[in-house]
Amino acid sequence: MWRVGIDVGGTFTDLFAWSEEDGSYKTAKVLTTKDDRSRGVLQSIEKAGIPFEQISFLMHGTTTATNSLIERDYPDAAFITTDGFRDTIEIGRQHRKYLYDPYQVKPEPLIQRRNRFSINERMSAKGEVRRELDEGAARELARTIKEGGFQAVGIGFINAYANPAHEERMREIVLEEAPDAHVVISAETRPIFREHARFSTTAIRACLMPVMTTYFDRLSEALGERGFKGTLLILKSNGGVMGPQNAKLRPEELIESGPAGGVAYAAYLTHTTDFDNIIHTDVGGTSYDVSIVENGSGLITRDYELEWEVPVSVPMLDIHSVGAGGGSIGWVDNGGSLRVGPQSAGSEPGPACYGRGGTEATITDANLVLGRLNPSLSDKFELDMAAAEAAIDRLAEKVGLSRLETADGMIKISCETMAQAVKGVVVARARDPRDFVLASFGGAGPMHACFVAQAMSIPKVVIPGQAGVASAFGATAMNIRHDIEAFHYAPLADVNVDDLNRIYDGLEEEAKTRLAADGIDVESMELTRTAQMRYIGQTYEVDTDVPAGVLSAGDSETIATSFHKAHAKEFGVSNESFPIAFIALAVTATGKLKEPPIYDFGAKKPLESHASRSVYFDGTWHDAALYDGSAIGPGSSMSGPAIVEYLDSIAVIPPGCGAVVDNGGNLIVTIGK
Repeated sequence: MWRVGIDVGGTFTDLFAWSEEDGSYKTAKVLTTKDDRSRGVLQSIEKAGIPFEQISFLMHGTTTATNSLIERDYPDAAFITTDGFRDTIEIGRQHRKYLYDPYQVKPEPLIQRRNRFSINERMSAKGEVRRELDEGAARELARTIKEGGFQAVGIGFINAYANPAHEERMREIVLEEAPDAHVVISAETRPIFREHARFSTTAIRACLMPVMTTYFDRLSEALGERGFKGTLLILKSNGGVMGPQNAKLRPEELIESGPAGGVAYAAYLTHTTDFDNIIHTDVGGTSYDVSIVENGSGLITRDYELEWEVPVSVPMLDIHSVGAGGGSIGWVDNGGSLRVGPQSAGSEPGPACYGRGGTEATITDANLVLGRLNPSLSDKFELDMAAAEAAIDRLAEKVGLSRLETADGMIKISCETMAQAVKGVVVARARDPRDFVLASFGGAGPMHACFVAQAMSIPKVVIPGQAGVASAFGATAMNIRHDIEAFHYAPLADVNVDDLNRIYDGLEEEAKTRLAADGIDVESMELTRTAQMRYIGQTYEVDTDVPAGVLSAGDSETIATSFHKAHAKEFGVSNESFPIAFIALAVTATGKLKEPPIYDFGAKKPLESHASRSVYFDGTWHDAALYDGSAIGPGSSMSGPAIVEYLDSIAVIPPGCGAVVDNGGNLIVTIGK
């Protein structure tokens, strides 16, 4: 039987599969089918030659949820809230993205104002009823929603995290009038204070439910028609997977479903190399993803924003994405300056050199013109050099540069965009990039990794032999995971330990129920506790480890010590004389799955350059040695300039850099100054 990982990106759909019997593996890469991404999933399996009936687990990372939200491509949804809070999700927190820009425009609201409704009700912050729900108005509003044909409805009442009774009753009334609608309430979506994030996350769940239900139903049906009888699991933003039924109910947990596989592969590398701390980067056709893996785990955030002032308030891997990929388009702004992205040619029509109708110059076209890409693209299909040159020439004429200057400038600009993305993640988490290595994934990643590392003073770059399908490989290494939270404010010095035990017991029971729904037996369940805590008076929290088992008053000192350490790690300071408070309690539930084998992707052959090619670096053509990535074994070393061609990616080693192949077949590049 085969365990299959599939990553659906903006341009390519990647597959990595390994045999549970003998550990052999297969890979495939096909163009993403944007009109129906499930077709690309099926095509990748067929291209890999894997019989559908021989798949035990299909681990699927998808960008469908993210694309639907960014493009606002979903059926109209309604939102019901307390009188006076109708515009909360649009007003936001009144932050400014650019402090001195008077012309900045806020993102389009997820749910238009005409589809947002308010009703007379009120709960206090302590969960006490201040105004009863107006059931007559609620009934009338439910009928309006039915007449409007809304497929999904989000309900977010103020202070519902303290008492969800009014939200639950409103849901009952809406379902009585519109039984086919998807109805979600904020007390179940995000039972934590701060209404803007809670309402926004609830609106996201409502908007995505019809989209993802349709997608997973269509995919499951198509797989079944082809003989698939295994288990379908969906990658989550928190670094785990869940079954499609849970995914349909909690689609907001899929925002970073695609990049999550890359983080899992970076974690795999920490177990198979000598590197504990890795900056994971992934360059696809459309985007550049960055995250930190520390001591084998990706860092988690609760402050993720889909767009400026559009928070997704669920535990997610701290991944930062920018529009910089192989398909990123070069253009000239009103000031006559060369710019690149975030617009992308994607897979349709794709870069000009793909010969699929694209006419605009992209990063892939620039790399081809500079000699860094093999025109045969590793024998996949022939790239059109003339079309790439014509596209670059049109752009060069607008900006007043030569062809080579324009192509080189595009690469430098895009690499600087990538470097700033790395800086944003590393600096925001108070880490020093010099303490990390940079792992480069994606088909286009290894072409730019060394330049990004140079810009950020990162000493080494790790390029796996399967970099082009790393996210798909990572998907097969993931476990089922659920994060469950409950609001509980209490100063640590005054906390009622019985309340903590009661809440944690309830969270753990819910966690076991969710794991059981995903087919996990009790022996394979692993539960860990954390709490969101802060110094009293702060407006932000840090995750703090909490001991398992029945808590007693004596555990307060242990929890306090854990908090001070976590605070110092995140912010560089702590003070044991400041009082501490609980804000929320959480349980992470993990269902352990079989781990992939430890692979050696290197060949048992001596290093041998099979040819050379002229490659353009910094204004000069260099004679760069060419290497077949599948034919170089452990211990092989090389000096830049060099090009290493793998089946699904190409590594560019600039002048001044050196590389060696480790025992796992990973190319370890030492960055020159």
